Amino acid sequence: MTSARELLLEHARTLRDAPAAFSPCISVCRMDAATGLCEGCFRTIDEIAGWGRMNDQEKRAVWDRLVARAQQA
Repeated sequence: MTSARELLLEHARTLRDAPAAFSPCISVCRMDAATGLCEGCFRTIDEIAGWGRMNDQEKRAVWDRLVARAQQA
């Protein structure tokens, strides 16, 4: 079974060649009270709420933070 962390990192690798940044959501939508991060995609609630209003550059910046968070997990 692939962990959320492994899945996120795998998706991040495919993002490099994608014409537009796609959502990191993997339908494991549960906020961790201790970290304030979604257990599935490692985003904060503000990043989740703002995703639809972000441009591609902002979304890719979020992805960069997600990869760093996942690597530290």
